[in-house]
Amino acid sequence: MDIGNTLQAVPKVWDSYAQLVTAAQRCGPDSCERQSILEILVDEILRSRRIGRPLPKKPLSGIYLEICDRIRIHLLTEIDKAITTYDLKQPPLRQWIAELLRQASHHSLDNDLLKRIAIEAQSHPPQSQERQHALTELIEAIRLSDRLIRPHRAKYPPQFYQLLYEEAVNQTLTYVCRRIETYDPHRGKNQKFMNWVNFRLDKTLIECRRAFSDYQIQDLPNLNDLEKLAQPNDTPLLADDVQAYIASDPKQLFRQTHIRNRPDANFQAIALARFNHRSWEEISEQLELKIPTLSGFFQRCCQKFAPIFKERFQ
Repeated sequence: MDIGNTLQAVPKVWDSYAQLVTAAQRCGPDSCERQSILEILVDEILRSRRIGRPLPKKPLSGIYLEICDRIRIHLLTEIDKAITTYDLKQPPLRQWIAELLRQASHHSLDNDLLKRIAIEAQSHPPQSQERQHALTELIEAIRLSDRLIRPHRAKYPPQFYQLLYEEAVNQTLTYVCRRIETYDPHRGKNQKFMNWVNFRLDKTLIECRRAFSDYQIQDLPNLNDLEKLAQPNDTPLLADDVQAYIASDPKQLFRQTHIRNRPDANFQAIALARFNHRSWEEISEQLELKIPTLSGFFQRCCQKFAPIFKERFQ
């Protein structure tokens, strides 16, 4: 079977994942034709990779080329194993490819490579395009590596911990970007970069917990604990008043305050859903947003609107 004939049989095969998968499945397991098609498929998939990308308007080189090559090798191996038995309908092709790319990226990122990306960032002047690019790669690599610890997890309820953890991770990664020059690659146990990151994450999570504790719930209606208002038999008359006020939205504030690029995920809709005893899981499924995203947005709104409710109901 000639590779040229294979590609001619599937018009514009290089632009279609589905057609490439089908063409590869029709070839013999160890054939050169199959290998050529898989290489085309992998190169197409790599266009959507999140790490190992070049600087704008510059060729792929250095550590970014190495990252890309590592992902490519792993991706090619895993697709070669999986493609024979893959059914285009189960799971959906996009999901299948995205998971293969995620796994390839994950397995490509060992401790040494993470450390070298950090050193690459340190090697460029602050605010330079090169440092910003290296930091972007580093943050993506940290997330994809799945090497962030989950400290103190058993101390808190799962939903609260997830909210706390998301905030701590965001603050930690911000710290990494702002203070990368303070990282000493020659210090610490085994001189692992992630030890430095995770030490900071542990400390930051404790600080976030204290920040939550420092904000004491005052007598209603400061709305920071709207969830309590939404619970049955908990100040029902005041809860009804607050619910009615949010629903009427006389100043058009609650409906206009929403998660970025999601007008439907606004404070009014979420608050009223909570008043109607909808769980965070139900709201998350309806809006197709993660619970930490919804809970964090909700809490910030509670703090933002607390003075309005205090003035309205005092």
